[in-house]
Amino acid sequence: MFGPGREYNFTRPNEKGEYEIAEGISSAVFRTVLDYYKTGIINCPDGISIPDLRDTCDYLCINFDFNTIKCQDLSALLHELSNDGAHKQFDSYLEELILPIMVDSARKGERECHIVVLTDEDTVDWDEDHPPPMGEEYSQILYSSKLYRFFKYIENRDVAKAVLKERGLKNIRIGIEGYPTCKEKVKRRPGGRSEVIYNYVQRPFIQMSWEKEEGKSRHVDFQCVRSKSLTNLVTVGDDVSEDHEVIMHHPPQVDELDRLNAPFSQMAVNDLPD
Repeated sequence: MFGPGREYNFTRPNEKGEYEIAEGISSAVFRTVLDYYKTGIINCPDGISIPDLRDTCDYLCINFDFNTIKCQDLSALLHELSNDGAHKQFDSYLEELILPIMVDSARKGERECHIVVLTDEDTVDWDEDHPPPMGEEYSQILYSSKLYRFFKYIENRDVAKAVLKERGLKNIRIGIEGYPTCKEKVKRRPGGRSEVIYNYVQRPFIQMSWEKEEGKSRHVDFQCVRSKSLTNLVTVGDDVSEDHEVIMHHPPQVDELDRLNAPFSQMAVNDLPD
């Protein structure tokens, strides 16, 4: 608690060199904790908040487990112990299962990752000609029944989100969503067009980014002005890369990917100002 080796050494002396170790701890909770220094066990009476007792034990470096804490409210005690177990378990899942997928996405130049967790028994069989129309092809699939069971509980999802924040990740979303696994039937539409109906299953997903402002353009958008140099630019239009665009008015601020739908090479010369 006082040594320099603690990663989060929150105990600091005041200007007199004194340590205030009970700041922010209620007298009732502190009186309860004093039993530990006499008997090695904390008997938590009714009316004492288990989360407050847990915070106090963490502050005083007292091991919080069933051997140390004795209380009537087993639900609250087990909830805290479950949070501890979920934190350690997700640390293992993160290193073993999730991080390799994130590294693979980063090596491809991605700045974020969307992972869908399927069970070991799930199978994905999409029609190559008619894939699902919701962008699922950009999701990474992780087959793990144990991680699927872990994410069934909203409390575990909250713990996982806290762990990812501790590891420096941004824009974290963890929840349950429908994921298409296989086609259920094919409908024929007027004109001979086919529509594939997929079977969806509810599965956990994780979405996160390792950039501060992912999806936002860091480029400066310039407003095009009338200039004689524009005519010269048109004359050498064949040498202009397709990823450049002449903007004729100041557009709303949108993602630059949306503005690349009309490359410069496809613009008619007559449409440009003199």
